[in-house]
Amino acid sequence: MPPPLIHPNWSRPAASAIDGFSIEVTGRETEALRAVAPRMPVGTPVAIPFLPGEPLEARVRAAETIRALGLEPMPHFSARRIASHAEFEDYLNAARTRAAIRRCFVVAGDPAIPAGPFADSMALIATGAFERAGIAAIGIGGHPEGHPNMTEAQCFAVLQGKCDEIERRGMAPLIVTQFGFDADAVLRWLGELRRRRIAAPVRLGVPGPAGIRTLMRYAALCGVGASAAVLRKYGLSLGNLIGSAGPDRFIAALAAGLTTDHEPVRLHFYPFGGVARTLDWIESYARTAGLDTHA
Repeated sequence: MPPPLIHPNWSRPAASAIDGFSIEVTGRETEALRAVAPRMPVGTPVAIPFLPGEPLEARVRAAETIRALGLEPMPHFSARRIASHAEFEDYLNAARTRAAIRRCFVVAGDPAIPAGPFADSMALIATGAFERAGIAAIGIGGHPEGHPNMTEAQCFAVLQGKCDEIERRGMAPLIVTQFGFDADAVLRWLGELRRRRIAAPVRLGVPGPAGIRTLMRYAALCGVGASAAVLRKYGLSLGNLIGSAGPDRFIAALAAGLTTDHEPVRLHFYPFGGVARTLDWIESYARTAGLDTHA
């Protein structure tokens, strides 16, 4: 049996939509995180993206800071951006030694041509480096709105293969989805995931509150569907890009559609408008619902 995921809340159904949330913070944003960390539950998972051109040392320092703040660092490993086996293991071992990381997230990455020997995330998993380093959980990407290079059936087959391989190596798989604006598409995808008996825990990507132009820019960069009909459901309009928007309608639709058959499920926030602004939204949601964000 694979080891359990670190966060204890996975052992029970979510008490609310924001229960056990995680968040994504770049290395450049760790000082901003330092200012707001006391507002977050101890052990909150914080993902650290693998940004192009960012030095390895900057990512390791970010993981160290997150650990020192009482949060749980989860560094990303972008397969096609890693130039060599040595670079991969140097980053992994430094993060493990200096930040006591226990979970990682692996992606193929955007480049069409790999910078080194790793063509996709499975190539990183297959090295055996993660289990040798004592990593307990490996995150992999989910795509509720589809993948540009694979059919839906292929996407699910790849997910199943990765989950099986991670478990075979004695670690726990975790699926983290791309952010989106269409809760109906997310719920359909999640239902199909469970119908196919892929039982790994899922973190559903949620765009944090941000300016509408900012949200549209990230949607274009990440290939996220942003049709006029979908945006209307989210509370946005292509005809009015002034102002800002939060995920209120999106979260409400998810909360209404999720059932025990979908579990285990938690939310993962992409703070496009800044970490503090995302926490403001989470705390406002909690106050409205009569919740304790530090539970």
